[in-house]
Amino acid sequence: MEESSSSSPMKDNSRSFLQSWTGRKEFTIAQLKVVAILGIAIIGDRWKPSYPRNDNHNMPLFWIGHAVLLVLTIATWKHTPPRDPSSTRITLLSRPQTEEWKGWMQFAFIMYHYYRAWSAYNFIRVFVSSYVWMTGFGNFLYFDKKKDFSIERIVSMCIRINYFPLLLSWATGVSLELYYVVPLHTEGFFMTLITCYVAIKLESRPGMTYWKSRIAAILLCLAVHVAFFETRAVDSLNFFFGHEISFRFQADKYSAWIGIVCGLLMQKASEYMSWAYGTIDRPQVAWAQRFLGVGMISLWYFKFGYLSDKIDYNAMHPYVFVIALLGWLMVRNSSKYLTECHSTFLEFLGKNTLETYVLQFHLFMNHKVQEIPIVIPGSGPDGHVMLKILNMLLCGTIFVSVAVLARKVTVSTQIAATELVTLTKKKCSGEVEEEEDDDDIEQSEMKSMVVKGEAA
Repeated sequence: MEESSSSSPMKDNSRSFLQSWTGRKEFTIAQLKVVAILGIAIIGDRWKPSYPRNDNHNMPLFWIGHAVLLVLTIATWKHTPPRDPSSTRITLLSRPQTEEWKGWMQFAFIMYHYYRAWSAYNFIRVFVSSYVWMTGFGNFLYFDKKKDFSIERIVSMCIRINYFPLLLSWATGVSLELYYVVPLHTEGFFMTLITCYVAIKLESRPGMTYWKSRIAAILLCLAVHVAFFETRAVDSLNFFFGHEISFRFQADKYSAWIGIVCGLLMQKASEYMSWAYGTIDRPQVAWAQRFLGVGMISLWYFKFGYLSDKIDYNAMHPYVFVIALLGWLMVRNSSKYLTECHSTFLEFLGKNTLETYVLQFHLFMNHKVQEIPIVIPGSGPDGHVMLKILNMLLCGTIFVSVAVLARKVTVSTQIAATELVTLTKKKCSGEVEEEEDDDDIEQSEMKSMVVKGEAA
């Protein structure tokens, strides 16, 4: 009897704890949807008929696809003026513009794989490095402003980046090496977190200013990178993770770090933008910025990007990709109007880059990325070009639709799991949530944190 009475309060506490988790229903539904998505991915990955991907090499269709994308970009061009017309503030790299940037790079990345566009390799390497650059850039801005190094933030971002790719790798039986961008983003996130944490701790010491603390932390981070990547220590990547992961990390060994540096200089860049475009019209400044941007892109291409030998280019890439990246940003933000515009279609693609990245290998291509699925009869390697285009569009529509759903369920899981971590912390510290309204407010705040931090 004593045992029964003592266990009853424990059961009541457990029940009360689960009831206070307002996201439990949403979490359960999300997991059921994940199972369905994994089932679709397995079917797609094993789909027959299909044909070797090398037989799908087609540079004309690769470039025609980009011409169509340009038309869609122009057709969905949207201008969003500031709420206060008298404001002189210029938003550099707004969230919609960042999503747009990710969107067209992702389109090029996927079409590069689909059409075996080998000659575009160097451009694709810059695009991949730009993604990793954004990890350092976006997370630096977040941590530097919010100073949020909580377990909730860490769990939230780890789930957002790793949860679905890990399940997909397990379900389809492919190596995680195929999803190499995932560990790159994860490492970039933790590297930026540690750098910002050290910077803020340094700032609290006597005699340390904001700039001194940030520069010291960033230089320390660089020293660690050089000590690892420029010495024999880098061979440990081969030992622990294999050649593919080792190559990918070395190709982007400084990408996130350069993003951190750019994040630190963001305030100065914003001040320049406000001076150049915020008060009076300065067309000469705009054109000078455009010429400089085009010049930087041209410098990258004619000095490095034109190389046809991947091995030669890869050796230089970690040190030179930023020339093209900064050149593009200068051109894209060369007027007040351009900073206020974006393509809604590219923004849509950019919001789903992680899911389209991992699912392309199972729904748009298949059999461990070695083949192209045939859904429309007659669209094989020797089929009519129109049938092949229709087959590509049909597979692409299915693939993107599933990717959009995968993003939604991942975000639902992210929100619910982060809320559960918060509740567990409160329970361990003896705090008790008694008001249901407080739970609703907490979940609303959790969603806000996810939305604000997702781009990072």
